[in-house]
Amino acid sequence: MYDEFKPIFIKQYPMKQLLFSLFTVILLTVSTVWADSLEVDDAVVEKKTVSNELQEAAVQGDAKAQFQLGLMYYIGLGVAHNAVEAMKWFSLAAAQGDASAQHSLGSMYKGQDNVEAVKWYRLAAAQGDAIAQIDLGLMYHQGDGVTQDYKEAMKWYRLAAAHGFSIAQHNLGTMYYKGEGVAQDYAEAAKWFRLTAERGDASASAQFYLGTMYDLGQGVAQNYTEAVKWFRLAAEQKDASAQLNLGLKYYKGEGVTQDYVEAVKWYRLAAAQGGAEAQFNLGTMYYKGKGVAQNSVEAMKWFRLAAAQGGAGAQYRIGSMFLNGEGVAQDYAEAAKWYRLAAAQGDAGAQSNLGFIYYVGNGVEQDYAEAIKWWRLAAAQGYRSAQLILGDMYSEGKDVAQDYAEAMKWYRLTAAQGDARTQFNLGSMYDHGHGVARDYAEAAKWYRLAAAQGYADAQYNLGNMCREGKGVAQNYAEAAKWYRLAAVQGDAGAQYNLGNIYYKGEGVAQNYAEAAKWYRLAAAQGYADAQYNLGNMYREGKGVAQNYAEAAKWFRLAAVQGDAGAQFNLGLMYEDGYGVVKNLVRAHMWLNLSASSGAAKSVINRDRLAKQMTFQQLELAQKMAGDCQQKKLQGCN
Repeated sequence: MYDEFKPIFIKQYPMKQLLFSLFTVILLTVSTVWADSLEVDDAVVEKKTVSNELQEAAVQGDAKAQFQLGLMYYIGLGVAHNAVEAMKWFSLAAAQGDASAQHSLGSMYKGQDNVEAVKWYRLAAAQGDAIAQIDLGLMYHQGDGVTQDYKEAMKWYRLAAAHGFSIAQHNLGTMYYKGEGVAQDYAEAAKWFRLTAERGDASASAQFYLGTMYDLGQGVAQNYTEAVKWFRLAAEQKDASAQLNLGLKYYKGEGVTQDYVEAVKWYRLAAAQGGAEAQFNLGTMYYKGKGVAQNSVEAMKWFRLAAAQGGAGAQYRIGSMFLNGEGVAQDYAEAAKWYRLAAAQGDAGAQSNLGFIYYVGNGVEQDYAEAIKWWRLAAAQGYRSAQLILGDMYSEGKDVAQDYAEAMKWYRLTAAQGDARTQFNLGSMYDHGHGVARDYAEAAKWYRLAAAQGYADAQYNLGNMCREGKGVAQNYAEAAKWYRLAAVQGDAGAQYNLGNIYYKGEGVAQNYAEAAKWYRLAAAQGYADAQYNLGNMYREGKGVAQNYAEAAKWFRLAAVQGDAGAQFNLGLMYEDGYGVVKNLVRAHMWLNLSASSGAAKSVINRDRLAKQMTFQQLELAQKMAGDCQQKKLQGCN
């Protein structure tokens, strides 16, 4: 007989993979460096005092003198710093149309009265003041003092960019990159970033952007070597995002020779600037012992720094380290705390593991409903292990009401991600009509997907379907192929069925020796049907030298597992003394045990043998059979 289909089986909780992110978009502003851009008269700088001539000219209404005097009060050059006096003189000069004064006045209003700041920036910008054009562009870009208007921002940036101002060029690049005010255009963004990045006073941000675009192939042909070049230039200017990405390139060996030590160096520089992702990555390097000696304590230090900034990945990792006692004393309650923080941010791995903690009741009060809640949240994000757990729970009715339709819903999601075990489970549900109408063709489809990934149970079941012609055309050769693939992985059922294929010559040339080989492999794993068949081959001398003792050995192994056929054959061997010492009492015992299965031939032969036995022998045989049944055949021989 062929073996029945295997049941669904469960349980695996894989840990979350570590993730690395790329970059954060940056917008450059000139407002913080406004004072540095102002020009002071050389004579004033040399004397470090306000001349009577300058004072007199300002009083007489000379706009340039008024601007210079305002500037000196603002900077505190030659006079005590006095913002009120500075604003007074800037206002007088601005009222006469002095562009520098108008821009300066706008900058003093910025943050206090943005509407007024916009007014003065506009007047200066209209006269061609490039810095004012940039600042006006920023106000429109950010919606400060005016309604946010990307097109208007781009207009003013473009005017300043035409004068070669790198900040304007950079900000134009960001707008093309993000599609603000224009259709997103990576090629145009790259053009503007390049203009800034290649300047002598190159912007690290533009270099970083350009590196990112080469890294991702945005607007330029993807080129990791070029990406590394630009990341390095920005990183050397202490751009933390560039340092992070340069570390990532060394970690992955993209554009450079893979070098974990160099990756650690750049992660450390970015981490020292407070970058949460760099801190997380540096912690990961210590955790894995890549580029540094493995050090869970040091890993925990960096994970804590990243977690303090709200890094969900770091919070997740800290939870796992407390769960496993890595770098800290094992503490399930602390693990639950950190998983909860990450889970609240939507981290699917943390949600899944928090579900597991509630399920087993470690560090928290056991709560199946809470466990399922977190698994559902993780599963809704496509987290495979959570989907698989839910599918298993509903399929088996473990701690929830059994619901095949719900199980199938989750299995289908996981199977679509290519998970072989779930594809097998989905096939099994179609095979048995659990949660869906029975559909052998659909079952075969899912078994085949899992089998193609080397999943032994699916290979075994697909072999059965090919042999029986269920859902596929009957094909013994195809059945043999799939049985063999599962058998070489140690699947006892497949080994047994492959033995049957060779024994009967179905899809292969009949070969008793090959049949005996596969029966033996399955029998060695305790497979009762294989033990029974191997016993028969030794009894008949098929594929092996005839050997009654060996036959009796294999019949006995199958008989104590409750195999009625093996019990029957072993009884006959005791009656005839083949391979064992002749013993009518034991013969009757085994025939009686076999007869309890209802097999007519066992009943007939037991009763026939009873007529040859004394009352005492019969009484002992019946007692032995009863004892064996009571012990569930354990220790019977």
